[in-house]
Amino acid sequence: MYSFTHVSADDPLFGSIGIQLDHENGALVVDGGGLPRAEMTRAVGTPLESHVPIGTRDRQCLVMTVDDTAVTLRPAKGFLTRRSYRVDAESEGTGSMHRLVPDSLGSSRLLRDGMLIGAFTSTGDGVVTAEWEPDAAPEPRDAAIGYALAAAFGTGAEPMWKLTLQAVLAMWP
Repeated sequence: MYSFTHVSADDPLFGSIGIQLDHENGALVVDGGGLPRAEMTRAVGTPLESHVPIGTRDRQCLVMTVDDTAVTLRPAKGFLTRRSYRVDAESEGTGSMHRLVPDSLGSSRLLRDGMLIGAFTSTGDGVVTAEWEPDAAPEPRDAAIGYALAAAFGTGAEPMWKLTLQAVLAMWP
């Protein structure tokens, strides 16, 4: 049984968007604001990673749909560079590719087919904010995917020098 944390986002273009996240059981739902319903689940029995809101970055253990259409997720492993924390999402049938990639300590850019359409910030507890690029004309599907990726994987990453230092220190006896 799911134990969702319910939050809402006040999107400047799409209005009130509901975000339901269950970290322990690995489930996420984004809907409202005229957006198609986005859902993501983590496979039962997948080891829980506490630093990832959905609980894992293992693509084999995640399923996502938007309006009942499959979305193939490809989260990178996340290690020494901000880019290594990117998440790619390819929608079946539409051929569109979305990428959420960190660009600062707390925020990530959302790109559709390589074009910047907005920036997202998430605290990791389901709270997400979006800022859309003025000339990007995001569609409801873009927003549903962006909110889902930001809520599921969080946003932002440490700078490369700090990630490298942490990795070196972790190997130090």
